[in-house]
Amino acid sequence: MTYAITGGIGSGKSFYCRQLEAAGYPIFYCDDEAKRIIRTSEVVRRELCALVGDAVYDAEGQLQKPVLAAYICRGKEFAERVDAIVHPRVAESFQAWAAEQAKLNERVFMECALLYESGFEHLVDEVILVTASQETRVRRVMKRDGVTREKALAWMALQMPEEEKIRRAHHIIYSETDGKLDGALFV
Repeated sequence: MTYAITGGIGSGKSFYCRQLEAAGYPIFYCDDEAKRIIRTSEVVRRELCALVGDAVYDAEGQLQKPVLAAYICRGKEFAERVDAIVHPRVAESFQAWAAEQAKLNERVFMECALLYESGFEHLVDEVILVTASQETRVRRVMKRDGVTREKALAWMALQMPEEEKIRRAHHIIYSETDGKLDGALFV
């Protein structure tokens, strides 16, 4: 069985993933893989340069995060263009990884913040949503990232509403208490 773990910013999904890893379950982190692909894939580099401009990588081939971020922040359609380059490769990487892991483990997990936005829910058997109230999430983001309440709310507004994620998920874990999940670990 393959499971996706998702949740909005400040939901507690990273804490939940660490608990699963401590229990011995393998987890594929989509954000980490996307970053690796953007840094190392020559094909992705060429495509991003064609889309964003040559300044997206420096003379040594290092990604210039502020250039890419400025492009993505121009609007949803700009982010979608970058996603169209990166997401298919992350999906391929996950599928190859999951096939290898399945030889050794009955259950494998994918951590993906933008699960529904990327369409990655179709790559797994079931979805686990880790969620918390908006106030809990705001407090966590402010503390973790050292940002204002307004900034935390702005970041949250960019993500799919929690109500929609709750509607789509197979399993829901509430994480209202910091350092503790309300409910049993799903294993």
